Amino acid sequence: MRVLQVNKFYYPSGGADKYCLYLEKALKAAGHEVAVFAMADPKNEPSPWSDYFVSPIDFHSPRWSEKVRLPGRMIYSREARRKFARLLDDFRPDIIHCHNIYHQLSPAILPEATKRKIPVIMHAHDYKLICPNYKLFTQEKFCRECPSKNSYWPCIKNNCYGHFSRSALASWEMYLHHKRWHIYEKNLDLLIAPSGFMKDQLIAAGWPTAKVALIYNPAPKVSQRVPSSGEEKDYLLYFGRLSAEKGVADLIAAIKDTGANLHLAGSGPEEIKLKKLAAPEIKSGQIKFLGQLAGGELVKEIGAAKAVILPSRWPENMPLALLESLAKGKMIIAAAVGGLPEIIQDGVNGFLYPPGETEALKAKIKTVIGLPEETREKIKAQAFATAKELDSDDHLEAIMNKYLILVKKSD
Repeated sequence: MRVLQVNKFYYPSGGADKYCLYLEKALKAAGHEVAVFAMADPKNEPSPWSDYFVSPIDFHSPRWSEKVRLPGRMIYSREARRKFARLLDDFRPDIIHCHNIYHQLSPAILPEATKRKIPVIMHAHDYKLICPNYKLFTQEKFCRECPSKNSYWPCIKNNCYGHFSRSALASWEMYLHHKRWHIYEKNLDLLIAPSGFMKDQLIAAGWPTAKVALIYNPAPKVSQRVPSSGEEKDYLLYFGRLSAEKGVADLIAAIKDTGANLHLAGSGPEEIKLKKLAAPEIKSGQIKFLGQLAGGELVKEIGAAKAVILPSRWPENMPLALLESLAKGKMIIAAAVGGLPEIIQDGVNGFLYPPGETEALKAKIKTVIGLPEETREKIKAQAFATAKELDSDDHLEAIMNKYLILVKKSD
């Protein structure tokens, strides 16, 4: 089968990008022809399709030349549509699988597929199809105002981007795409939800049930055995973005007076604020900020941790941090929010607590560090077994089944 994978980045920037790269390799290994469409960037993986990529744009650049280009690129990129059309005519895919196309590519590309009667799947890695700021989270709390009111005005009212002009632009973008042009609704044949929570949110926002399929993201290939507690060091680990919705401030508050050590791996907009919050614990050595880790360094850090903590306040979909930790047989303490409680069972393969409740998190940390050896090993074995159930081969089979159904329907 000839498959076109579409994502704004062609390097491992975040979970969606890593998944897209994984799926490309898995499809090729299974004997399928795969082309890619993305934004040009010096950090990109090498690709024979790079001549079709759209010109780079930096949404965080302070330069006025970039800022002037942003609205047009976000709302409707003629360049992306033109280059995408050329790629479709040259590659002639049987199916198109979109990931994150917002802003850098824009949905302007989608009608070109419809014009050629090529089925299009979109992977809902985040909530952008129903929420202007991607997260269903604003003012430090869970929020469903836009999808529940079928309006994007709340994005401006709540200043969801922290800057009025950005919030207004995001609201206007959503209005045009979903209310005026219906560009996603008219041109997508199927949405893949990586969690039941995501599926429920999409359907509640008006997407037809028949157009939303639940397929859990796969865990990385698991190790041959669960690491014994004797191989672990005396610290708990958080790794990921240092931003408000991730709940790291809750974790710092909870770790105090527990006797547990904490390592924080990652970077983000809250880093300075979090370091100030944790200043006494940094000085005492209880908390260590490790900076951004990747590759072997991160694998080693996860492997040596006693447990991994996911203290999110926003409704995580199906984060890579969860799947990577399970594949290493790690106990996980997670906020019971979004897709996390679909995978973690309290006291079975990890522990859950109500999101944002610091005292409840503190209690779970104390429980974990006080577990008898036999109980600890049993929970870790269950975590490892959960990762095996999220098998990558089964995942690819589920994806291929959806491809085949849509391609057959389009014939």
